[in-house]
Amino acid sequence: MAVSGGTDSLCLLHWLNSLKNEFAFTLTVAHLNHQLRGANSQADEDFVRDVAVQWQLPIFVERYEVAALATQTKQSLEATARQVRYAFLRRVAVTVGANKIVVGHHADDQAETVLMHFLRGTGLNGLRGMLPITRLEFELRPEVSFSNEENGNLSLIRPLLETSRSEIEAYCQVHQLKPRQDESNHDTTFFRNRLRHELLPELETYNPNIRQVLRQTAKIVTADVDFLNYQLKEVWPLLVKETSADARLVTKIDLDLSAWLTLSLAMKRATLRRAIQVLAHSLNDVSFEHVESAINIIKKNHVGSKVHLPKGVTVMVGYDTFSLTIAPISSSVLRHQVPYLASSQVLPLALPGVTLLPNTAWRLTIELLFHDEVTPEHLKQLSRWEVYLDAEIVGDAPILRPRQLGDKFIPLGLRGHHQKIKDFMINTKIPADWRDHIPLLVSNNQVWWICGYRLSEEAALRPTTRQVLHLKFESKN
Repeated sequence: MAVSGGTDSLCLLHWLNSLKNEFAFTLTVAHLNHQLRGANSQADEDFVRDVAVQWQLPIFVERYEVAALATQTKQSLEATARQVRYAFLRRVAVTVGANKIVVGHHADDQAETVLMHFLRGTGLNGLRGMLPITRLEFELRPEVSFSNEENGNLSLIRPLLETSRSEIEAYCQVHQLKPRQDESNHDTTFFRNRLRHELLPELETYNPNIRQVLRQTAKIVTADVDFLNYQLKEVWPLLVKETSADARLVTKIDLDLSAWLTLSLAMKRATLRRAIQVLAHSLNDVSFEHVESAINIIKKNHVGSKVHLPKGVTVMVGYDTFSLTIAPISSSVLRHQVPYLASSQVLPLALPGVTLLPNTAWRLTIELLFHDEVTPEHLKQLSRWEVYLDAEIVGDAPILRPRQLGDKFIPLGLRGHHQKIKDFMINTKIPADWRDHIPLLVSNNQVWWICGYRLSEEAALRPTTRQVLHLKFESKN
């Protein structure tokens, strides 16, 4: 759970701590020191540490110079702090094996969020405000991202989203909690603070129930968005040609032009926004005007017409399709997000042991196990960067290397048929400039695993397997 030491998080931590035995869950405290308020930031950290000790809760603390990163990335302080915070929370969740991250957003935060989105300009997704439960899917810059694929289905939950700030303060008084006070919450140079302390009080002179109205709007819009998303889920496969299995490597999406032209305006907008989201992993800076300009270009149906959108996305009209493209992620960025080898690099592996991938944050751990130590439950919980292989087939001197001319293997599930590595990578839509950097697990010039993508059927576990190699890539980030 994220704990700043303020009123909201202390209230929630106390409440959850009182329930943990009854509902048999484990509670871990996570505190990020943003280093924005000098001695007060350190005092917040010390306070949270003391609370965790008193309540006998495990705690993880990190410090990050958020202001320096905001300057470096040319983002606002608020946006940078949010990215760093959620990257930290995800790292903690993966470390302790949690599947839920809990934060203290409450009903007043929800009203402020809906109003803030409305003022800045937003579609239906923005007017939903914050959701009580959602998957942790945030655009994180390489400087702060957590690249391990484990716990990719982490849920972010907000138990206090229907609870007002006044109710939270009353809870703290009843239970004699003494939260820290962050004076920066009153600094009206921040947009949200100005909205909270100036605009909302003014709007309450027009409608005393404005906060409740904003929250009700969020609930109404959420139901409408759920319906629209259901329709989008049905339409999307009928429009879109095959894309890469790895969402981070998708650089082009082709859509059926004639089918798209028959859609309602709402669904035209939804499909375009979905395509941009897939390519750019974010809809930040993509406005109503951007989407409308793309719609207008596509509807005119002039082959070769194009429009450039934020995030480096380009829309171009073809004969039977129109496409959205984005420049491939550079190798220098990807080496921090997925295991990476330099071209022609050969890396002998410690077996058993740990091998570091040079000039990256990644390492490969290999264990040697007996067959009966690997249960069906182990196999169900694998991530894409973890495999179990027949040790006798792989041998005692495996290496990692990039692809070589003529490489081929028998992909698991292809019923014993050989396939060239080159053809597999093309069919999987892996960008050309990344194919020479994907590690292959090889011994005796046989490819046993295109790491992160597909096993060789020959190296897979079978009833006759006696010893097992357990391989797992992990990131230090």
